[in-house]
Amino acid sequence: MRIAAIDQGTTSTRLLIAEPDGRIAIRLALRHRQIHPALGRVEHDPNELLANLRACIAAAGPCDALGLANQGESCLAWDAQTGARLSPVIVWQDSRTAEEIARLEAAGAAALTLARAGLPLDAYFSASKLAWILANIPESRAAHAAGRLRLGTTDAFFLDRLAGTFATDPTTASRTSLMNLETCAWDPELCRLFGVPPECLPEIRPTTGAFGTIGRIPVTASLVDQQAALYGHNCRRPGEAKITFGTGAFALAITGSRIVRAPERGLLPTIAASPDETRLYAVDGGVYDAGAAVEWAQRISLIDSPSDLDSLTAPPAIDRGLAFVPALSGLACPHWDRTAGALFIGMTGATTREDLRQALLEGIALRTAEVIEAMAAEVPIAEKLSIDGGLSQSRAFTQFLADSLGRTLSIAPFAELTAFGAAALAARTLGHMLALPADPPPTLVIPQPAPRAERRARFAEAIARARAWR
Repeated sequence: MRIAAIDQGTTSTRLLIAEPDGRIAIRLALRHRQIHPALGRVEHDPNELLANLRACIAAAGPCDALGLANQGESCLAWDAQTGARLSPVIVWQDSRTAEEIARLEAAGAAALTLARAGLPLDAYFSASKLAWILANIPESRAAHAAGRLRLGTTDAFFLDRLAGTFATDPTTASRTSLMNLETCAWDPELCRLFGVPPECLPEIRPTTGAFGTIGRIPVTASLVDQQAALYGHNCRRPGEAKITFGTGAFALAITGSRIVRAPERGLLPTIAASPDETRLYAVDGGVYDAGAAVEWAQRISLIDSPSDLDSLTAPPAIDRGLAFVPALSGLACPHWDRTAGALFIGMTGATTREDLRQALLEGIALRTAEVIEAMAAEVPIAEKLSIDGGLSQSRAFTQFLADSLGRTLSIAPFAELTAFGAAALAARTLGHMLALPADPPPTLVIPQPAPRAERRARFAEAIARARAWR
């Protein structure tokens, strides 16, 4: 059986093929533009993304099934009759609706979103973005008046345009702030709160099943990239957790049938997967800027290439009073503060570029440790954490992270676990079980003794100074 998966992410679209002989590999990777039309705004061109998906399908050749992983909270509007885009893709990092979110919070709306969607009020989620499109793009209002408006996350756009299926799944819908977490249906009160017409939203279908056909390949699984990665990491039982280091750093832990509601810790209950009528829940915590902080450092020539981050030999910067708070897009879990600003603090006349690079890595690791600490207070997290993504390939980073967490890290030799998870779910629909090769085994990073409490306390001071800066 030959299985394909497309991981349509924040910076690239990647095609994975699982061959009948057990070989699994990325066959095509295409980058797309990051469009920044104004401060706090991040967009993608929907037609560019569609073209990249079509190129992946063409490169896939004959396959028995296709799994699709999507960006999650990124969303747009399009015309139901013509398929024409009516808006750009507003990316999950975009914060243009921060003022409207503040207005809703001042009006006491946070209680409703927490109770029904399980989510705090934040510009991160799709609901306020979709409302912004309707309020600010005349073409979307005209399409709505004519009964032709479609609103949704990117998966719904791709499936509608390429497979003729206007649908999403519960993992993606749970990231909109419009889905009731207990019923897995669009919530009328949430739609009314944000001003999003529910009749314009896609049908919510189980994560695995029939999503139509693209280029003669049946789409049998569709879900959020982080949940696809969770499945790819083989996390199935409560307490099993993974961290993916991409543009951001996102940790998910399985909670089983339990919906974890812990807003005071900044945790997000979510759907891990809904392969049929059953629901597997998870708890989610994120760092907005991980790989994004490294890319920023490259743009300003703080680092020349990612390899610079593996040549750090000095004692930890945080132990020497130097810290970096990676809040280029604000702070997510557990703070949820879009007004926070990124900062270096503790520099002296003797501070070097290498010191700043070290603080950069440590800041991402210490923010990640904050997230795992919040999760562990609510869910018994397994002592071994599975990690993947670009920064998982940095020995300096992973050792500092393991030391900061006091947990063993497991790094799979196969790095494309998001695409693999989507492929495995697509294959499961056909009764076929995909597995990664057992050889070579995962790399284990064992924590070394470290002054964890002191480091976290010092980093908490830096976080406090970054809060409410904007």
